[in-house]
Amino acid sequence: MGLLQGATEFLPVSSSGHLVLVPWLLGWPNPGLAFDSVLHLGTLLAVLAYMRAEIVVVIAGWWRSVRRRTLDSPEERLGWLIVVSAIPGAILGFFLEDYFEALFASPRSAALLLLVTGALLVASERLGRRDRCLHQAGLRDAVWIGLAQALAIAPGISRSGATIAGGLLRGLRREDAARFSFLIVIPIIAGAAGLQLAKLVNTGINASQSTNLLVGFVAAFVVGYAAIGFLLGYLRTRTLRPFAFYCWGFGVLSLAITYIR
Repeated sequence: MGLLQGATEFLPVSSSGHLVLVPWLLGWPNPGLAFDSVLHLGTLLAVLAYMRAEIVVVIAGWWRSVRRRTLDSPEERLGWLIVVSAIPGAILGFFLEDYFEALFASPRSAALLLLVTGALLVASERLGRRDRCLHQAGLRDAVWIGLAQALAIAPGISRSGATIAGGLLRGLRREDAARFSFLIVIPIIAGAAGLQLAKLVNTGINASQSTNLLVGFVAAFVVGYAAIGFLLGYLRTRTLRPFAFYCWGFGVLSLAITYIR
């Protein structure tokens, strides 16, 4: 599960969809809220470690913007764009939490939404101009990509796939769209995992599961770190279409099995 979370959180194939479908296909029991939270913290640490230099620059720029009340530099603007992009997901997750939780109990819904992810990736490759860098992004881009990220709360809609596709449709280059996708996931994962861990305060964490939690955390971190580097390098010269074909293949297979079972 840690390997799965680490790879699929950043590759545009839907980590939530895989975390619903793979255990269901293999007959694994639900690992529980604590385990899910720890896996997400592993991928959060991976993106913080890989993009640490860029994150420091963005935070410094954002804080400078707050103190001086200016938006003079690209780093200052990027910091605020990250904040804006997190708002749609926070609002949608707050008001539709029960609806999205119900989707996580439906393998068929996850399989169907994987097909949607594949369509988004292909459409963005066909329609995107890919002639703008990240420093040229503006408020409309942040809102558009933030809405794409909000829809990805549903299992099967890839968060990285939806946000990268949203960036391409707004004219961003592939690598720049991916970098923005990885930056805006930080507040989302931190908020979601933090909320889950806060809920566990009342129930506590089973000490006997500490080894499993540690192994899952390390696996998610290591594979997540490698997945970020792989995807950024891959998108410099290649398209998202192979990931779309994978989503379609895995989605159709899983959908067929839901009817067979």
